[in-house]
Amino acid sequence: MDPHHDTPLHAVALICTLSPSPARSSSQLLAEQTLAALAEHGVTGKTIRIADHNVKPGVKTDMGDGDAWPEIRATILDCDILILSTPIWLGHPSSMAQRVLERLDAELAETDDAGRMLTYGKVAAVCVVGNEDGAHKVGADLFQGLNDVGFSLAPNAVTYWVGEAMQGTDYQDLDATPEKTAATTATLAANTAHLARTLKAATYPAS
Repeated sequence: MDPHHDTPLHAVALICTLSPSPARSSSQLLAEQTLAALAEHGVTGKTIRIADHNVKPGVKTDMGDGDAWPEIRATILDCDILILSTPIWLGHPSSMAQRVLERLDAELAETDDAGRMLTYGKVAAVCVVGNEDGAHKVGADLFQGLNDVGFSLAPNAVTYWVGEAMQGTDYQDLDATPEKTAATTATLAANTAHLARTLKAATYPAS
């Protein structure tokens, strides 16, 4: 049993659909399912749909003039777990997901007194949905970016669903969650919560 299983954890899921609310979103659905799975491990969480906010392009923590990123960044830094949920477009993460990574690039220059990035000790995971191939490639792209800016990733830290190629079925329109996707989400949640608690109990060394 995890010796730290009673340690409270908090998560935020950034939804990188191109559609603002109240449009339905498969990326939102899979992220909410992931947060529900994390809740079984004592993790509380919330979602933020990036398209609902004025997240300006750039690689600074604050791009000024109404930039919504500073508030979102504060939420990320207050949490233990970051979930990045994206659709697949033309075989790639959405432009919203790419913008999130570009804004997170600023964390390379933000360090504590021991020289560690402020994201050290925080754990990330990825959700991917689409009706075209590319879930593994999108996961790999996001994994590398998240790791570059200081997040840790547990084993099997991606859950995904990809529909039949060249068809129009959306994840949100399925009659039920596929067993394989549900099982993968459960594994992601268990491993991510475990790693987050482990890092909370024993932080990384000074850089």
